[in-house]
Amino acid sequence: MRKSAAERMCAVTRQVRPTSELIRFVVAPTGEVVADLKRNLPGRGLWLTASRSIVEQAVRRRVFARGFKRDVKVAPALATDLEALLVRSVIDALSIAAKASQVVSGFGKVESALKSREAVAVIHATDGAADGIRKLDALRRAHDGHATGSREIPRVDALMSHDLDLALGRSNVIHAALLAGSAGQTFLSRCQILVRYRLADDGNADAAAAAQPIAKQNHADDRDAEDRDACRQTTADGAVKADDVTDDDADDGRANAHNV
Repeated sequence: MRKSAAERMCAVTRQVRPTSELIRFVVAPTGEVVADLKRNLPGRGLWLTASRSIVEQAVRRRVFARGFKRDVKVAPALATDLEALLVRSVIDALSIAAKASQVVSGFGKVESALKSREAVAVIHATDGAADGIRKLDALRRAHDGHATGSREIPRVDALMSHDLDLALGRSNVIHAALLAGSAGQTFLSRCQILVRYRLADDGNADAAAAAQPIAKQNHADDRDAEDRDACRQTTADGAVKADDVTDDDADDGRANAHNV
């Protein structure tokens, strides 16, 4: 039995997950291991759960060399560098959404977008003042799916004020609202993986809870993380060695797990 094309096996945990919860790595022509965030770089890929601790384990345990079955260059600070790359991808996506007129910023404009039900997500700078965040969150909760029976409005606080400034091309941005549109959906998708990366130790319920509202807004089929992992977890006897899981051989490991 072959797994879905939308699922892959993590080379560290040996658990099969949706690709939205994984990060793909490839070997560059220079021999260096690089993250393929858009999942479109050529070559054999190795997949890891989107978790800083998992990436750190992969570096420490030489998972990349064994998974790719060759000598590779792995930066000791790969986990830290990857987080910076994820942040940059979120900033770029927000910038594109703003250029598509799918973002408004400033307390007053965010408040208006919530009241008019145009906002599909609310964005707060992580270093913003608590009072303004509290007031807008109260308004967000009053207009979200729990109160109205309509769609849920997620809160996104993955970026600092200077990141929002960079994305939106203005100074001192603390609050913003995302409006409907495909560019905004890309931003939410990238925020989801950044939140998971920062919070997730494999199976961490806090990370799943933090990313869940973003996943819902992105129309993902995101069931409870622990239940999903329990159903999909491979056994030590049936799965291939974690260090050997890549695009080419993950299917075999999945088939073995089903035959146990």
